Amino acid sequence: MENFPAPAVPSPGQSPAAAVAETAADRRNETTLRFLAAPTDRGKSGTVDAGRVLEWVDKAAFATATGWSGSYCVTAYVGNIHFEYPVQVGEMVEVTATVLYTGRSSMHINTTVRSGDPKTGILTERARCLVIFVAVDDEGRSTAVPEFVPRTLEQELAQDYATSRIPVRDEIADELSRHEYTEAGTAERVVLRFLAAPTDVNWGGKVHGGIVMEWIDTAAYLCSARYCGRDTVAVFSGGIRFLHPLHIGDLVEVEARLIYTGHKGMHIAVKVRSGDPKGGPLQPTTNCITVMVARDHEGTSVPVPPWEPVSEEDQRLWQHARTLLRIRGQAPGNRLPNHLLDQEPREED
Repeated sequence: MENFPAPAVPSPGQSPAAAVAETAADRRNETTLRFLAAPTDRGKSGTVDAGRVLEWVDKAAFATATGWSGSYCVTAYVGNIHFEYPVQVGEMVEVTATVLYTGRSSMHINTTVRSGDPKTGILTERARCLVIFVAVDDEGRSTAVPEFVPRTLEQELAQDYATSRIPVRDEIADELSRHEYTEAGTAERVVLRFLAAPTDVNWGGKVHGGIVMEWIDTAAYLCSARYCGRDTVAVFSGGIRFLHPLHIGDLVEVEARLIYTGHKGMHIAVKVRSGDPKGGPLQPTTNCITVMVARDHEGTSVPVPPWEPVSEEDQRLWQHARTLLRIRGQAPGNRLPNHLLDQEPREED
């Protein structure tokens, strides 16, 4: 069993900040989990669903965050997740989470998922994403974490990449917060309602962030599969923000709505709300955009019927999706999708 470092305790005459800095060099900034993908991990399409992979990502990142901070941590953000290839049942899975950058109380953690044949030990990257955790005290208030100082050129470049995405992430959050979803929309839509069960609990007594992401994936699957009439899988999830904690026993509402289609991708907006089942309004707890693709019996992605906006709300959300694509396309290391590149104005020679 791995030992977690003890919280920094100031010596006489030493400030708490100095004590935190003094112990930073001794802290663990990386965690790797290894296990076999079990038959119970099999998803709707026969491979491991994106939601289960995100649960693994959250666990590995949590272990790294608590190991670095020496305190309990909560998930604040998961984003820029590309699912390159599905994880197969029976494969050896390796999930590595590494601290890239720290703020006052936040830790930006890169998480990479690899899998492959356990008989050969050759693992291939399946997904990669950024997770942000925030350290909290016993009262649930954010608390300072040791500063992560890069020691190699590779760590410096990784930290530069993490900080370069902060303005993009803020712009995406602003764009997501400005749009409401009403009954005026005509696109495919599903709403799941249930109670958060005791089996959903995390180490802090609330609902595990990874479980919430599984709910998001399930709702996105249902919405996209109903729209195109095929099995679908997630290829991207962006801007998963955890706005408020979700408690065991809460009434949970997960709404998934189609807002845009590309040639093969279906862009599904998912909003999670929760609250007291005895009454009162449900408050927003999580939101994100997930891109799903349809696959044939051989697992090859296939085109989907284009969705044409009908109502004023349809038009607004359709444009909202395109705005998000442009924001992400301009981020460092990203590019616009081909169908948007073809529409970009060209400069005169």
